[in-house]
Amino acid sequence: MTSSIVLITGALTGIGRATALAFAKEGATVVVSGRREPEGQALVAELKAVGAADAAFIRADVREEADVRTLVEQTVTRFGRLDVAVNNAGVEGATGPITEQGADNYDLIFDSNVRGVLFSLKHEMRAMLAQGGGAIVNLSSVAGLIGFPGASVYVASKHAVEGLTKSAALEGAAAGVRVNAVAPGPIQTDMLERFVGRSEDAKAGMRAGNPAQRFGTVDEVAQTIVFLASDKARYLTGQSLAVDGGFTAQ
Repeated sequence: MTSSIVLITGALTGIGRATALAFAKEGATVVVSGRREPEGQALVAELKAVGAADAAFIRADVREEADVRTLVEQTVTRFGRLDVAVNNAGVEGATGPITEQGADNYDLIFDSNVRGVLFSLKHEMRAMLAQGGGAIVNLSSVAGLIGFPGASVYVASKHAVEGLTKSAALEGAAAGVRVNAVAPGPIQTDMLERFVGRSEDAKAGMRAGNPAQRFGTVDEVAQTIVFLASDKARYLTGQSLAVDGGFTAQ
């Protein structure tokens, strides 16, 4: 991983941040992106401290194609290539029955989770096809594999990520560009806290319903992403790995 140039969107918190640190500890050059400059620069310093060959923060909002184009172009211009891209930026939006869903919640979720992934794939793949290879990992969810009542729009957005992953993988396979997804189950993050409303009873019920009887950690997801991006997974493309403690095996 020492020579790899890695780009991570939505890298300032949660799984994105843990993934940036995991790649840094492997000696990669890590470009992190998000919308908050001070947190981004602080993360760059931390990445260099834990072993990154180099690190940079580039501000970008994945909902804006011009931002994504600039993000990829600046990465390639500064570091010469793009070996790995992790499309992590996303939101959960508001929960509630489908009979109460409206355009605002749809736009919020789909603009980040689908539009953002589409634009990221578009420009990352252009760079990787031009250089003759690369690996992309999209952040899906178990909600991209099964349904959940009260989360219809989020579920739909993550099913779309699964479809984008498969289609992009087929387009890139012959050229050596691999595209996979990870589908986290209940992971201990701020997003999980918001999703269950910080209710201890709800969290206890979610833990009890998982075969592993616990929540996953951001580091466990990050290590799966590092594996998918590595040469150890060089014949693996178009797949979605559920990091869920057995939840979707039930």
